[in-house]
Amino acid sequence: MSPAEATARPLNVALAMGPGVGRRVFPPQRLATVTEPLRLLSPDPITDFSTPEARRLLEETEVLLTGWGCRMIDGAVLAAAPRLRYVLHAAGSLKHHVGAECWERGIQVSTAADANAIPVAEYTLAMILLANKRVLQIGRELHRARAAVDPEKLFPDLGNYGKRVGIIGASKIGRHVIRLLEPYELEVVLADPFVTPDQAAALGVELMGLEELVASSDVVSLHAPSLPATRNMIDAGLIARLRPGATFINTSRGELVDQDALLRRLEEGDVFAVLDVTTPWVLPADAGFYTNPNVLLTPHVAGSLGTELERLAASAIDEAYRAARGEALRYEVKAEELAFTA
Repeated sequence: MSPAEATARPLNVALAMGPGVGRRVFPPQRLATVTEPLRLLSPDPITDFSTPEARRLLEETEVLLTGWGCRMIDGAVLAAAPRLRYVLHAAGSLKHHVGAECWERGIQVSTAADANAIPVAEYTLAMILLANKRVLQIGRELHRARAAVDPEKLFPDLGNYGKRVGIIGASKIGRHVIRLLEPYELEVVLADPFVTPDQAAALGVELMGLEELVASSDVVSLHAPSLPATRNMIDAGLIARLRPGATFINTSRGELVDQDALLRRLEEGDVFAVLDVTTPWVLPADAGFYTNPNVLLTPHVAGSLGTELERLAASAIDEAYRAARGEALRYEVKAEELAFTA
């Protein structure tokens, strides 16, 4: 679309996501920002593309703002949406929502993965600092003792000064974690087969092999995408190489880790783990991770929740305005990128 065409009339916008998602991600005050040169066809998201109302909206839609739970946008959906030119996803991963047919038809696709990376990186930063300070372990001991405890007697090496933090994966989240770590006097190292030494230097980190990183880091934080090639990438051999006293943090996906091997190592009592993700998503009630004192489990809270959800909507709406002005999308996703993104 040329700039002249972009200003000729508003672009028709519709929402598509799972039941209950619309109000959480696109609250009324955020939808109120969708004004000219955009035209919101309905404040109610499409939750089922096959209904008569959905078909009516799709007939007019040029920009589709999608979110969690959106049904797959495949050839059948596109056949009902002849004017559709943009799919702007107000979340991270596209793989369960946007079919290859979209790119084949020339539809431009973008994602709010950069916006969603912010709270995950913030959570990771907090856990790194707490892990090196041994806050969780010392707090647990204080609760148990109900009396004075000596932190340095419990953990003579506690503290963040000079500790090594190993980042696995220079993903959007991994790179944001690296940026957040810059003000701290930590040594940050990176393992990523797709990053060159020059690129690592530009990020301000040292590039090293995965085995060396795992064996030498005080905190190991996983930020690789979930792909067939990365399943169980943190295997029993790597887990055995974790140095005594190390903390392993996973905010990526549970399937990237051999969880049985991790639990066995944790049961030895010399390493710690912060797990925001597991496989399955909710562990069975008898899972050993619940009772192991060296584990902090959180229920997938690192990603956008609460007030952070509106940041995703703001990102997608901003993309819609760029489309309406005839500008390039800021966070466009190309078809060839799907092979190595989550």
